[in-house]
This record gives sequence, C-alpha cells and structure tokens, in this order.
Amino acid sequence: MGKLRGYAFFCELKAVASVDITENCGGTPSGVSVLSQLRHQIKNNMARLVAIQPKQPSFSALPSSHSDFNGARLISSIQYKRRPCQPKGALRVTASSAKKILIMGGTRFIGVFLSRLLVKEGHQVTLFTRGKAPISQQLPGESDQDYADFSSQLLHLKGDRMDFDFVKSSLSAEGFDVVYDINGREAAEVAPILDALPNLEQYIYCSSAGVYLKTDYLPHFEADAGDPKSRHKGKLETESLLVSRDVNWTSLRPVYIYGPLNYNPVEEWFFHRLKAGRPIPIPNSGLQITQLGHVKDLAKAFVQVLGNEKASKQVFNISGEKYVTFDGLARACAKAGGFPEPEIVHYNPKEFDFGKKKAFPFRDQHFFTSIEKAKALLGWKPEFDLVKGLTDSYNLDFGRGTFRKAADFSTDDLILEKKLVLQS
Repeated sequence: MGKLRGYAFFCELKAVASVDITENCGGTPSGVSVLSQLRHQIKNNMARLVAIQPKQPSFSALPSSHSDFNGARLISSIQYKRRPCQPKGALRVTASSAKKILIMGGTRFIGVFLSRLLVKEGHQVTLFTRGKAPISQQLPGESDQDYADFSSQLLHLKGDRMDFDFVKSSLSAEGFDVVYDINGREAAEVAPILDALPNLEQYIYCSSAGVYLKTDYLPHFEADAGDPKSRHKGKLETESLLVSRDVNWTSLRPVYIYGPLNYNPVEEWFFHRLKAGRPIPIPNSGLQITQLGHVKDLAKAFVQVLGNEKASKQVFNISGEKYVTFDGLARACAKAGGFPEPEIVHYNPKEFDFGKKKAFPFRDQHFFTSIEKAKALLGWKPEFDLVKGLTDSYNLDFGRGTFRKAADFSTDDLILEKKLVLQS
C-alpha cells in the first residue's frame, strides 16, 4: 500500500511538472523557479517513493491506414510524433498526414482507383482534366452510398495541361502539396507544374517499364539502361527532368496493367475471343514470357510511396508477382471467365500484312521486371495473383457486358484463313 501511495505521489508531481514546465519552457525565470521547487520536493520525498520510473517523452498518436476500395482497412498502424516544447502561449499543433493533392488526369482506370484510396485516407483530392468526361464514375459493385461519399469530396480543376500559362497560374494559386502525374507523357508537360509549385512536397510520376532498353538479360531492374528511342522516351526524359530539378520525386514503372475499366485491350482482347468461341491467334511459339499487374495493386503502390522517405528520388517497378507465357495468359483468361480450354493458333507475323491494325496486344518478346525493390523498401506486395486478378476484372467488367472496344476479328480471320489453306 505504501508503494502505491508513493508511486501515486510521484505521478502527481510529474503531472504538475509537465503542466508548469510546458507552459514556461521558453526559458523564463518562472520556468526555472518552478523546476527548482519541484526538484527540491522530489528530493525531500525520496524516502516515501519506492517505485520511481523515469519521465517518458510526450507522444501524440497519429492514425495511418490504407483503405481498400470498399472501405475495409488494409493496414492499420500508429505513428508517434515527439511533441515539441513550445513557448508560453503558443498553440500546440499536432502534425497532420492529410495532404492537398492534385492528380493530373484521374478520370479513367488508374486514377479512378487511386483517387478513391486517397480520399479514404483523408486527403483533399483535386483532378486536373479537360472536362470532357465526368470527373467521377461509380465503380462496378460500389454501393450508391460509397459512391456518393466519394464523389462529394472530389474536386475538379478544368484545363488543358498543354496550356502552360494556365497550368502555372492555376496551380500556383492553389498551392498543392503533392502531385500525382498519371497521364504525363513528355517532360515539357511537367516543367510548368514544377515551376508553379516551388514548395511541392512530392511529385509522383506514372512512368512505364517500356522505357527499358531491350536486353537478353532479364528481368529488368530499375537500374537497367533506358531506351532513348522507345515510344516511351518521353517518360524517360521526364524522369531525367525530375532528377535534374530540386524536387522530391518518385516514379513507378508498371509493365502491362489490367483490371476493371481497362481502356487498353489487354485481357479484353482475350475475353472477346473466348466469348465468341473463336480460336486465339498468338504470334510465334507462344512461349514468350511477360508480366501483368492489377490496377488495384498499382493504386495501392501509389499510396504507399506518398510521404515515404524510402521512396524519395526512387524508381520502382510495379507489377504482378509471377511471369506468364502468352499461351499461359490465354488459358488463364479462359479460367477466369469460366470458358473451356481455348484453342490456340500460332502464326508467324512476318507472313502477314496487317496494315495499321494490331493483331496482338503485347510486344512479341520476353518482357518482365523485378519487383523486389518495391517489396523490400516499401513493404508493398501484390494482392492479386494472375487468375484471381483476371477473375476480378471479368466479374466486374467484361462479364457484366461492359468493355471499351468492340470486338474486331479481321486480323484473326486473315490468320485463320491461311491456316485453313495450308491444312487443305
């Protein structure tokens, strides 16, 4: 009982000391006087104190979480900030993780999922678009209430990013903390944004694994050479611009992205043929190895680099965990959509003149990257394996009868007709 009274007395002294010293910690005489009196009291009562614990630093808890696309919490952690000693009369302010964020683009595919995560994290999100499309759309399977909550918080800045004078004036007036550049293709489009926001905390760029120089040694790592003649050279030049400027930047390089609302004919190309019960024409052996990453995993990676010191001035490959052959991808799409085992027809592209049409949606080569850097530094890991991700895409998009491009089997017919001639 004596121990408890002694410990309680000590805690009471600590509480008094905390209040008085905090109020007078600016070095005033009253602060020194109070501190001396407290030390004297503690010394005189040492005999009464049995359990004495050292005074702990003051902490404030800041919740930080990553939310998924239906509102469930993915990661829950507590960050601790040491509370600084402030002069008498100063307002005690707790640092907030909420940011004023601008997304360049954001009305389709990647931005649709990224903006939801950022809003659920408590950030103020503004989309910069030309205003030709609605700034928000309800996701497949999203409740009316969830969509209403999201869309009511989303802000819009209408303009053309190629109008550099408007970009500079409008962005400098707003003073954003962070920019997510989802649709930037050329360095010239990025420089005005950096000029307009001299106090920018972070510029997060969506680059592409297409910047890598073709090589016999795979997978591609972030330090591999870039191809200055690539059709993605503008993204490579943008990364070089970011390096040259005094700005905190992060660049993500996805490989092939898939998932609901995909405007590129990736999985949709296969689903059209599977639904029609047609053979799937694949160039050459079909053993070419490639890599796909789900859009939701990419969106989560974009959130995890935000304010992350380990992501400062870094490039990260972002894609799926495993690689897949072209033939394996056709079979995975069939499994995801509940279709029978597909008939696969191989052909030599050099034997055909397809004109400007693209007969196959992937580059005819081995093309895949290592994602180990993102896993090690960011703690990021893909949630979706390939079949699970393709199933998610099919169920929430193509399987509902929605798609971006209508089926075009004209190049398929050229290939199949030649196959029939050779067989006869």
